[in-house]
Formats: sequence, structure tokens, C-alpha cells
Amino acid sequence: MRRTLLSALDRGAPLIAALLLLLIWEAACRLLTVPSYLLPTPSAIVQSAFQVPLSSWLDHTWATLRVSLQGYALAVLIGIPLAVALANSRLLSRALYPQLVIIQSTPIVAVAPIIVVVLGAGDAPRVVITFLITFFPIVVSTVTGLLATPPAMMELSRSLGAGRLRAVRDIQLPFAVPYIFSALRISVTLAIIGAVVAEFVAAENGLGFFIAFSTSFFKVPQAFAALVVLVSLSLALFQLVALTQRLLFPWSLPKTEP
Repeated sequence: MRRTLLSALDRGAPLIAALLLLLIWEAACRLLTVPSYLLPTPSAIVQSAFQVPLSSWLDHTWATLRVSLQGYALAVLIGIPLAVALANSRLLSRALYPQLVIIQSTPIVAVAPIIVVVLGAGDAPRVVITFLITFFPIVVSTVTGLLATPPAMMELSRSLGAGRLRAVRDIQLPFAVPYIFSALRISVTLAIIGAVVAEFVAAENGLGFFIAFSTSFFKVPQAFAALVVLVSLSLALFQLVALTQRLLFPWSLPKTEP
């Protein structure tokens, strides 16, 4: 009985901690009479969320999700093949890797207005901004995984007459799967961030646009409600990528997961 109770308490610890934090937040705002336009109470956030029509929530959420998934898919489709090329070509790695570091070091917030001016209105600039934010972690982690392949196995494949493409497919990529999914989990949350950054710069819908619009009219509880939706969306995508790994590549998971 004691073991069951401790196990249930251990599993419910995150939820209990979150509820305690919300209660402290609610009590502190009420006792200190903090204005809602500075820091709304959780109850005010929930109330403001129900004041917004469901169709509006769905429209803004879909706009952000659409851009996020498009930029994320583009980063995966370009990043993984590029990582394979970088891991298997010293010349290409020396030529392109510094350029990738420079691109990653450039603040996307500063470049975003330029991208919008060049590509115009629509989803294209937002997809490109999302792609730029999510691209680098996928490339770096995939290259690390590919290079972690034991050299003895690569030598053995060559001695058995396996070609370069077969060695990459049957040896390097399986070794890199844990690294790839680690990057995919990180990048899918960055995709949401990229879409929101793009919506701050130029957009007519989306959760980022909704937050900027709400704060401009001092509707801070609505902005917090949109933030909750963003966090929920990011967590759902993170769990979806983790579930994909469990279903398709269960052998790549560690023996004990937190």
C-alpha cells in the first residue's frame, strides 16, 4: 500500500506542483491587488479565454500550426540529407559548416523584417523564418550521430564490398537515430517559436499576432490565454515526435526513460 501511494505521488508530483504554483499565483495577485493589465490571475486568464469565440481560437491556432509544420518539415527534408553529406565529405564539411554557424549566429529577429520585405506577404516568409530557426539543431545533431558510428563497422562494411550509400543506410543512419530524434524533439518546439517570431513581424492571424494584438489593447489576460495555447501546442508536438520514435524505432530508446 505504501509503495503504491509513493508511486502515485511520484507520478502526480508535476501536476501537484503546477496546481500549487497556480494557487500561489492566484492568492498573491489577489492579496497584493495586482492590476490585471500587469499580471492577471489564472482565473482571469481562463475567463478571458472563454470570451474569445472558439472559431477565432481555431483560426489563430491553425495559422501558427500550419507555418510551424511547414518550416519544420522543410528543415527535416533538407537538414538530414545535408548532414549525411557533411559527415561523409571532409571538403564539404570544411566549406559549408562555417557558413551554417554564421547563419545560426545571426539573430533571426533582426533578419525577419528583411525576409518579409524580400518574400512579401503570406506564409512564405514565416515558413523561411521557422526553417532557419529549426534547421541548425537537426544538422548538428545528425552529423554528431553519424560520426559516432564505430569506425570498425564502417571498415567491415567496406571489406565486405558494401557501397557508400548502403553503409550510410544500414550502418550510419541506424546509429544516428537517437541523435536525430533528440534534435527533432528540440526543433519541433523551436518551430513554434519561429512561427510566433514571424507573426510578430508580419501577419494577419496566428497566436503570435493574437498576443501582439491583445497586448496593444492592454488585454493581457487574453495574451496569457494565447500563451497557454502555444505552450500546449508545443508540448503536444514534442510528445508526438517522442511517440513516433517509440512506435517506429523502439530499439533506439534508452533502457530507462525519466
